[in-house]
Amino acid sequence: MKTVLLTGFEPFNKEPINPAWESVRALDGWSGSGFTVVARQLPCVFGAAIDTMRAALDELKPSLVIAIGQAGGRVDLSVERIAINIDDAPIEDNRQQQLVDQPIVAGGPAAYFSTLPIKAIVQALRAAGLPASVSQSAGTFVCNHIFYGLMHALAARADVKAGFIHIPYLPEQAARHPGAASMSLAQMVEGIRIAVRTSLAISTDISASAGATH
Repeated sequence: MKTVLLTGFEPFNKEPINPAWESVRALDGWSGSGFTVVARQLPCVFGAAIDTMRAALDELKPSLVIAIGQAGGRVDLSVERIAINIDDAPIEDNRQQQLVDQPIVAGGPAAYFSTLPIKAIVQALRAAGLPASVSQSAGTFVCNHIFYGLMHALAARADVKAGFIHIPYLPEQAARHPGAASMSLAQMVEGIRIAVRTSLAISTDISASAGATH
């Protein structure tokens, strides 16, 4: 039985809720043919987020890890392509840290690519009627921090697929941010289900254009 680890952050930046955690905890205990899902909450804190992730990796020894993060302003389910080795925070984390131009891992690689079948996931999400795209940047806040930390921890583990997906605001959040896009919790949960199933089923990603001009 394969273990699938899903992670989501606690609320941050004065938001009372974080759709990342709400969506993954809805899938805690979900199981299918040959797999079971475990959801874990991460602190929105530089350093501590990676420590919590590493502890979960050591404990659960998952075959698949998908980290989920809120990206208010995004219009779709954004499957991230790359994590970069920099913390450059536009806001404080939940321990009032605002790291600027700091490497996540001193001397580490400049970047890591997701090992999820990112284009196949986007294709499957769109086929299910869910807006989705490949994203070329996970930012430089705690989401990119955990994405990089996750891939660094698994750099020598080719048998474990891992990556990061950004999700929009929930409607109740967007109501406080006029003009911001939103997505229902049910759609987010279904999107993550699709990402899990696709990642377990696809060994080699499809070849399809998913780049960006800017």
